[in-house]
Amino acid sequence: MKPPVLFWALLLLLLATAPGPGPRPAAGAPGSCSQRCGDRDGSCSCHPTCSGLSSCCSDFRDFCLEISPYSGSMMGGKDFVVQHLNWFSPTEGVICRFKESIQTLGHVDSFGRVHCVSPLLYETGRIPFTLSLDNGRSFPRSGTWLAVHPNKVSETEKSELVNETRWQYYGTAGITGNLTVTWEPSALSTQSVIIELWGYEETGTPYSDKWAAKWSYLYPLATNIPNSGSFTFTPKPAPQNYQRWEVGALRIISSRYYAGEKDVHALWSNEHALAWHLGEDFQADPEAWARAQCLAWEDLEDQLPNFLEEVPDCPCTLAQARADSGRFHTDYGCDIEHGSVCTYHPGAVHCVRSVQASPRYASGQQCCYTAAGTLLLTADSTGGSTPDRGHDWGAPPFRTPPRVPGLSHWLYDVVSFYHCCLWAPECSRYMRRRPSSDCQSYRPSRLASTFGDPHFVTFDGANFTFNGRGEYVLLEATLTNLRVHGRAQTRTTSEGAQDQGTGLMAVAVQEGNSDVVEVRLDGEVLQVLLNQEVLNFTEQSWMDLKGMFLSIAAQDGVSIMLSSGAGLEVLAQRPFLSVTVLLPEKFLTHTQGLLGTLNDDPTDDFTLRNGRVLPPESTSRELFRFGADWAVENASSLLTYDSWFLVNNFLYQSKHDYTFQPLFAEETTPNPNQPEVAELCGDNHFCTFDVMATGSLSVGNGTLMAHQRHQHRMQSLRPVTSCGWLAPPLNGHKEGISYLAGSTVHFHCDGGYNLFGAEASTCQADGTWSRPSPMCQPARSHAVLLSIIFGGLAVVALVALVYVLLRRRKGNMASWGSQP
Repeated sequence: MKPPVLFWALLLLLLATAPGPGPRPAAGAPGSCSQRCGDRDGSCSCHPTCSGLSSCCSDFRDFCLEISPYSGSMMGGKDFVVQHLNWFSPTEGVICRFKESIQTLGHVDSFGRVHCVSPLLYETGRIPFTLSLDNGRSFPRSGTWLAVHPNKVSETEKSELVNETRWQYYGTAGITGNLTVTWEPSALSTQSVIIELWGYEETGTPYSDKWAAKWSYLYPLATNIPNSGSFTFTPKPAPQNYQRWEVGALRIISSRYYAGEKDVHALWSNEHALAWHLGEDFQADPEAWARAQCLAWEDLEDQLPNFLEEVPDCPCTLAQARADSGRFHTDYGCDIEHGSVCTYHPGAVHCVRSVQASPRYASGQQCCYTAAGTLLLTADSTGGSTPDRGHDWGAPPFRTPPRVPGLSHWLYDVVSFYHCCLWAPECSRYMRRRPSSDCQSYRPSRLASTFGDPHFVTFDGANFTFNGRGEYVLLEATLTNLRVHGRAQTRTTSEGAQDQGTGLMAVAVQEGNSDVVEVRLDGEVLQVLLNQEVLNFTEQSWMDLKGMFLSIAAQDGVSIMLSSGAGLEVLAQRPFLSVTVLLPEKFLTHTQGLLGTLNDDPTDDFTLRNGRVLPPESTSRELFRFGADWAVENASSLLTYDSWFLVNNFLYQSKHDYTFQPLFAEETTPNPNQPEVAELCGDNHFCTFDVMATGSLSVGNGTLMAHQRHQHRMQSLRPVTSCGWLAPPLNGHKEGISYLAGSTVHFHCDGGYNLFGAEASTCQADGTWSRPSPMCQPARSHAVLLSIIFGGLAVVALVALVYVLLRRRKGNMASWGSQP
């Protein structure tokens, strides 16, 4: 049965009158969010906090855009939909403008949804964009796109090079035949596709303002083929004019576009070494070709600045590397949490990379470790750690070499590894210019924590309990203008009662002019806010932000890595947060706040704002005054107030609630009728106190676990002494690759050589070796030695005989001379 005509008439009327992007107020008009996103002034708000406060302008969602998906590879080509914006009668073109300069064409689908396509970028991070629905005459709507490192994109969003190693070795000994690329056909809404090769290069004088990064369309591998999800071909050497590109990627686009058309919906492959496209000279003798490239790279390296001088030393042990999370992070190419598949680092079980690129040359450090936790050096093994001229994750402000994420690293560190180590037997040349760092100058970060109700362990090891209600300065460091603020609230039980203690419910951090990141518990949900806007981690667990990196390691844990090397780890230890702060040694004497004065002296950790120091033996009531003194000042607060509860209880009230009287440790005694408390807590007074303050064993157990984590990390960050790498003797070898105090290295000579010197050397507590490396000198046979010995004796006997004969002759001559 067909719907009546009246039905269709009503439907058309509804569509015609549905909310959409029709005539809108002028930019900045009162009561509108047109070109006002982020602004909270005026009669209504366009700030992200307005939703919780019910103060948004009526067109907030129309102009301050939400998008889905919100992230994609920096290679571009990702189609995304603008949410809450429908346009049923488009009359003019849609243009999406990124960073005020890069424009892509959008479109409106059959459902009236507005689409944009992300552009090819040379950077990662949050990219602002604006939207025009009038063919570019005005851009009143704005949003944010998250561009991510290509290696952090889901495999379903890329095309796959089947047996990628084969692609990158194609043409070398025994590697010929067909190659295959696959993709998800539904990812491209088209019947036929074009498969293209693009090449990446960096041109101009290195480390000059002429140094530029560029992706170039090279040529098609196939045109107008069915969108079947698979393509197989036999590579042929590319024309000579394409031979200079050695790093590239495939791109698959709809056949409705022309080959090489920029910034259209596309699927990219991983970037890779283009062995399969190289010329006949490579295929004729790949080893000789690669050796020539390796030698050319070696000559170039000798002309470039020495970046090794400014990369940080590696941690001495695997435990240190995993604990020092503000400065080092897992290298996903060798991860102990995912099976230790360390293809390029045989002998290693885990590698880390320095989080931040070096300040001048944007270089990176890599540190790899054995199963025994020993730092693996290239001087001992080709699987050792290798520093990078170009940091794999890039470096702000990105866009120009050697700061382009992933790609600069490919050109200066990865392709050269293929030339020298994988395609030619010249790895010693590579390792000489990418030598491992030892750990002699490494100094572990300093650690402080707060957890439970809440308890504090300062950087210098003092510990105390401060259970005030309010907002407090956990840490201030003038060295980098680092600030960490926390909000402590009481726990409300299931019966509606409130505890006599408090716990951290929110913590926020900013360093210099970086973004502000806040982590908070909203009921049972852990939320992360960026500049007071709640973030979504459904697509990405890692974000490159202004002045920091942000990682969601697990559902209940957040890691914040700041540009100074400082780090925060926030864990939901419900009903409260536990917070760990790590500071490099350069912060010595530069901190204040509830986490103490970092100067290796715990006696001055209870320093008030006015400089007065409370003694270490102060009572809990006296330390309550110390905590209250570090209440946040309203104008400087980093915390978010996006509900009327937070506004009324924290924004408009005193930052420290003087009416709240908590439970004090000296005024409590364990209940002998609760043996389960002693069984759970043992001698851990933090755990015992929290059970008494909250009446909850689960709260006490959370506190116990948090304190144990702190103690374990303290142990992991314990300084160790390194004597540095010890060379094997020439024409000999050694046993032992650990160079830490107490380690012994044994020496042996090759066949035909004898050892002269010590057979072993031990690393001493003062950082020196007990004996120097010995020498291996050519050995001589017993016959030769005997002939030398007897020959020498014969010479001595002959000399003695001549001497005796001469003496006798001299005596005879004297007798003759005395006769008459």
